[in-house]
Amino acid sequence: MTEYRACFDARIAFSNGGDLTVHGFRVDLPGPDASEADIAELFVASLGLLMTDTVELAGVRVFPEAHKGTRGGPSDPRRSGPPAAGGGRGRLAELSHPPKEGGTYLEAPAGDLGAVELSRSVDLPAVVVRVTGARRTPVGVGSLAPFDVRGHAVLLHTGVREGHCLAPEAATWLVEHGAVLVGTDADGLDDCAHEARPARQALLAGGVPVVERLTGLEQLPPTGALFTAAPPRVLGVGRVPVRAYARLP
Repeated sequence: MTEYRACFDARIAFSNGGDLTVHGFRVDLPGPDASEADIAELFVASLGLLMTDTVELAGVRVFPEAHKGTRGGPSDPRRSGPPAAGGGRGRLAELSHPPKEGGTYLEAPAGDLGAVELSRSVDLPAVVVRVTGARRTPVGVGSLAPFDVRGHAVLLHTGVREGHCLAPEAATWLVEHGAVLVGTDADGLDDCAHEARPARQALLAGGVPVVERLTGLEQLPPTGALFTAAPPRVLGVGRVPVRAYARLP
């Protein structure tokens, strides 16, 4: 089967300031019809860049060539699947606020906690996306693309109660890329000025539980921890306080 790669120039701006320009960069592609958005995502993932704000491509050229194993690309050997859950014996890290401080909450898809499987709330391999110190702009796909989120709990470490909302297109990206839970240490995933809550709704509609008002995410490494936020099995109830914690590697 013919394999394809792309060659392009690119400029990346970072949410915490600064930028990066490259010329003649190449990545493996899943096929000849990959969009510029797909190529930008592969570019960010291949370099493992964090806190990416915008990516601009120029001079994109797609051509047949054998894959070279681009990190995060279709031939990356590390994409064989998520790490197995459970079995960790590391220290436990408390990630929930006590009730007197407002608590930590899980919201279930379809408004039904009884439908949340343990496989979507217990011992989930965690990816921690840190945007602390960055400008309070929406967390976009560029901040998520460096991580393999399939089968993982994706936890946004913002360091603030408000701000750093999740962009709706990033929420859709998480659903499409197989995230099984999304959490944040902010009061909510969305900009409080928008009553529609598009990011939260996109996740819930995609079957992804949402955990809000976490704390202590600075204790977790970017990857390797196991996250738990198991809700009670209550039929017909969609949002409840939970005890969230992580087992460190």
